Amino acid sequence: MRASCDFLVIGSGIAGLSVALELADHGKVVILTKRSRDDSASSWAQGGIAAVLDPEDSFDAHVADTLTTGGGLSRRDVVEMVVHDGPERVKKLVEIGAQFSTNGDGDGLDLTREGGHSARRVVHAGDMTGREIQRALLAATAAHHNIEIVEDAMVIDLIEASRLGARRGVVGAYVLHESTGKVWVYRARATILATGGAGKVYVYTTNPDVATGDGVAMAYRAGARIANMEFFQFHPTCLYHPAAKSFLISEALRGEGGVLRLPDGRDFMRDHHPMGSLAPRDVVARAIDYEMKRAGLDYVLLDMSARDPAYLVERFPNIHQACLKFGIDMTKEPIPVVPAAHYMCGGVVVDKHGRTSIPGLWAIGEVSCTGLHGANRLASNSLLEGLVYAHRAARSVLAKLPETGLMEVPDWDVGEAVESDEAVVVAQNWDELRRAMWSYVGIVRTDKRLVRAARRIAILKEEIREYYWRHLVTRDLLELRNIADVAGLIVSCALARRESRGLHYNLDCPEPDERYVGDTEIGWGIPAHLVRAAGHD
Repeated sequence: MRASCDFLVIGSGIAGLSVALELADHGKVVILTKRSRDDSASSWAQGGIAAVLDPEDSFDAHVADTLTTGGGLSRRDVVEMVVHDGPERVKKLVEIGAQFSTNGDGDGLDLTREGGHSARRVVHAGDMTGREIQRALLAATAAHHNIEIVEDAMVIDLIEASRLGARRGVVGAYVLHESTGKVWVYRARATILATGGAGKVYVYTTNPDVATGDGVAMAYRAGARIANMEFFQFHPTCLYHPAAKSFLISEALRGEGGVLRLPDGRDFMRDHHPMGSLAPRDVVARAIDYEMKRAGLDYVLLDMSARDPAYLVERFPNIHQACLKFGIDMTKEPIPVVPAAHYMCGGVVVDKHGRTSIPGLWAIGEVSCTGLHGANRLASNSLLEGLVYAHRAARSVLAKLPETGLMEVPDWDVGEAVESDEAVVVAQNWDELRRAMWSYVGIVRTDKRLVRAARRIAILKEEIREYYWRHLVTRDLLELRNIADVAGLIVSCALARRESRGLHYNLDCPEPDERYVGDTEIGWGIPAHLVRAAGHD
């Protein structure tokens, strides 16, 4: 089966929907999403969008906070661009129908503060910001006649023209339609990756099940440059409960007065950072990890007792109700929390327009490495980045469109592959891979752990490769293949960075080293290496 479009968008989160809306007036847009259209990490975002909207705030302050949190690797030009573009992107969301929380007078947006920020600048919709933005964007895309959303469509690989004997460039994708089991060819004049992150590479994550690193893996296999995969952010506060399935406790709770405590009531964060519980995420996650290991704890506590109970119920209705389901009343008792894999700060290298190193391929949102986050992401800068780069990528795609056309590509060839009767192999490899990453490549690392992880991942990747070529593809198999590739990229980059910086902390080289101020880049067949001039324009 075959389909053609002008713009192929892979992913239905905030970045993907936003770029689709901007492109739809200029041609046919197909959005591929591997499950339902609202199943994305964007929908799970609780905090909000960081943007300078308060007269007492400033662009300079937001830039400074981002650079400080980024551990010396954020690109100032990119940070300034994104921060300055932020207010206009928020305005556009309001114009299409997003309803954000307003202040007490109802005449302005309610702005909250999160860890690492020096001012109240986070626009939110209660504690369900992502869900509200996703709702508004989905309504807008549904109303546009030029946008088609295809659900249960799992991209297998990008189609790279050079492998067809033509000039290099991405010209579409091979896509598994789960409802029929058939593999379709999608041809496009431009392909935009908006596939989100890779939290499922770890056992414990705040991400939805769809976050299996598909975009990074397929871009890597197509030959795109990948960078900074060692910088994986662990959210400090995930609800600790066996039935909670890694429910996120927003950073906004700490921004509104929440204090992290040990079971004896001690405010331990004062021992780790001058900002206490409002310290940047990497500091807080490492501090919790340290205290849990030091005292043999399963969790620490987030205490909201400084705030009025009625305010907590109104400000955090989703979190309050979720905690109540598990027998925890945050208005009366502290919330048990643990760190969990949350955000991928590295990804597919792009320029200021979302262009990757492969012609015809753009990447936006969490899948990309723009230079904004550096070694650590500032809270609520992720939705901001996705919106800004969706806008800039759309303009770039349209500028390139006259140069591009549709290329003839062959159908998917199953060869001698047969249907598998050994699905247990996929399940076993999936579990073993994620546990190896959690044990050896987590918040705190060592050379020995990283080498052990590299060896085990190499063996698993070979087993997965053999299985992949022998059997017909399924979503489970494709996701396993992708997280294996991502795991290998994370470990390779971590081994190449012989220092500790931001989210990468190695006990065998625990201090920052100025020789490593730069991006850790890796490509197909190219070992991870340091690039001192971060990014490109």
